[in-house]
Amino acid sequence: MIYVVHQPEAGEANAWFAFNAEDLLRKVASDDTLPAHAVWDCASPRDLLALFDEAPDAPGVAERYPGICTLGAEDGWDTPLYRADYLQDAGFYGPEPRRCEDACYAALRARGGQWKFYENEPHALAAVDRPDPLYDAPGGWRARWALRQQLIAVEALADDL
Repeated sequence: MIYVVHQPEAGEANAWFAFNAEDLLRKVASDDTLPAHAVWDCASPRDLLALFDEAPDAPGVAERYPGICTLGAEDGWDTPLYRADYLQDAGFYGPEPRRCEDACYAALRARGGQWKFYENEPHALAAVDRPDPLYDAPGGWRARWALRQQLIAVEALADDL
């Protein structure tokens, strides 16, 4: 599980979880100004052409979709390309691998406030008691408490501790 803690500039801290990267992307995109495929996507040039019901060998495809065909010719038609508009130029698909989690974290940070991300339960559990600049700041106990309550809700932490 992935655990997310948010301390907004104003208002109450909150914490939530995602089961995995796919679930994280779905949750982030459901509340973002950009669609999910702009927050993060991985597709080959062949996949991108298929979105338009086209294939690399279709007559005139290079004239209709020159950008995608250039990517296919330069990088290979089946090479994974990554899009992450909060991490790189908007709309850009490139061969440099981008993790879905990192793209989602960048999208959340763009919303403002302070964020903490824990990519597994042991890290989240350790964070409940570990010194941390966010949690140890004045009022930061609310963010720590939100994480603790989320861990109790998913039964990762006993509520009598």
